[in-house]
Amino acid sequence: MSGPIMIWGAGAIGATIGAYLVRNDVEVIFVDADKDHVHEINHSGIQVEGPIENFKVPAKALLPQDVTGKYSRIWLCVKAQHTTSTVEQLSSHLSHDGYVLSLQNGLNEILISRAVGEARTLGAFINFGADYIEPGKVMYGGRGAVVLGELDKNETPRLHEAHKLLKFFDKDAEVTDNIWGYLWGKLGYGALLFATALTNESIADVLADKKYQPMLKKLASELSELAAAQNIKLQGFNGYDPYAFLKGAANEKATNSFDEMVAHNRKSAKSHSGIWRDLAVRKRKTEADPQLTLPVSLGEELGHRMPITRLLISLINEIEIGVRPLDYGNLEELNILFKEIENAS
Repeated sequence: MSGPIMIWGAGAIGATIGAYLVRNDVEVIFVDADKDHVHEINHSGIQVEGPIENFKVPAKALLPQDVTGKYSRIWLCVKAQHTTSTVEQLSSHLSHDGYVLSLQNGLNEILISRAVGEARTLGAFINFGADYIEPGKVMYGGRGAVVLGELDKNETPRLHEAHKLLKFFDKDAEVTDNIWGYLWGKLGYGALLFATALTNESIADVLADKKYQPMLKKLASELSELAAAQNIKLQGFNGYDPYAFLKGAANEKATNSFDEMVAHNRKSAKSHSGIWRDLAVRKRKTEADPQLTLPVSLGEELGHRMPITRLLISLINEIEIGVRPLDYGNLEELNILFKEIENAS
């Protein structure tokens, strides 16, 4: 495929990946709704900082309303809650033989494929740590898994081309025939990250707290069990073992997974999740609703109750609107519900 890569969403994920591509002489056009960010990128470039590397590249950026023409490769990096509206915007700029690559959190490939067709949708799983700092500047805090796959499990030229490009960002980027296994695996891990964002403590400190690990295990199991009920072959990554959170799994497996997740997160300069940053720093909506309500709804259809996940969504929503503080009392509410469920079983 020819022409520039359009990275739609130049926040933590999009700007970090895109900067590495630009540094390797790949033509990239960034699209972002933040006028100040677009202005800074056009006038000063993108600055990547952090413990991995510090560098700056010149770049071109547009506001969504200023995009013209057709593109064969559009890499989508917006927050999950903006997926549907953004795909509506970009669909008229996607060439008939082009594709949208989702570099997001959640099951956004479902929404994208509904809008542009499965044949024009490419899936990806990412778990590296990055933060948007200010217009024109992002922090790349820690490496993590980067995996690409076609939704129908096939190997295609475009998949291998995208893989080659992403290796400019991470030399260990992989190709898989089971991208859904990674995406569903990330939902379980993502639920844990949402739980850590209920407090001001770091990801590692919350996951290491023995008091709350049984409840967190139950939370992750609600997502893992739902995936297993659909015969999805779950994939682990960076210490997270989804099979350690299935019913009947030995407690030792979950303990080991928590230890490995803690070790992985301790190595990152990104100590808190993007969810926490949305709540505590940027004071805006998180991805809780788009990431977690879909599996909860699916669970209801399949008769799979997810009470811990439901309460987690409610607590996050209350923090979002400013009626609940960030503190350990929120984890305690989840723990109380967990104990009630355990006592009733």
